[in-house]
Amino acid sequence: MKSVQNPIILETHLPGLEPYTRGKVRDVYQVADRLLIVATDRISAFDYILPTGIPDKGRVLTQLSIFWFDFLREMTPTHFLTARVEDYPEPLRRHADQLEGRSMLVKRARMVDIECVARGYLSGSGWKEYQQHGTVCGIALPPGL
Repeated sequence: MKSVQNPIILETHLPGLEPYTRGKVRDVYQVADRLLIVATDRISAFDYILPTGIPDKGRVLTQLSIFWFDFLREMTPTHFLTARVEDYPEPLRRHADQLEGRSMLVKRARMVDIECVARGYLSGSGWKEYQQHGTVCGIALPPGL
């Protein structure tokens, strides 16, 4: 069986679309009253963007997001509209080669600035603080972790 690898996309360039912002991993474009979020294959470590990428990282991140938006849709509204390029407005569809599997069209929403890291273990400075005080970021945690 022949292996086919998609090209690594470190940055998107979508002529005719208005760039809104570029984050550590995602490129965001303004599309009328909506936003197009494109997950690239960029790697970010300690808020520094590395010069190489991971093949299909953006596709994996997008599919994880779609899973959770779908899973939680009965519990809470989200900004997610669609990830089906064929349902995007016409100006976006001509960029399907860059958007397929790694993008989503969303409603504009008020952003709540929260960043979290989910791990199955404590490490680094969090582990050190927990050992000394039983806390991480000043928040008390159960004993015995």
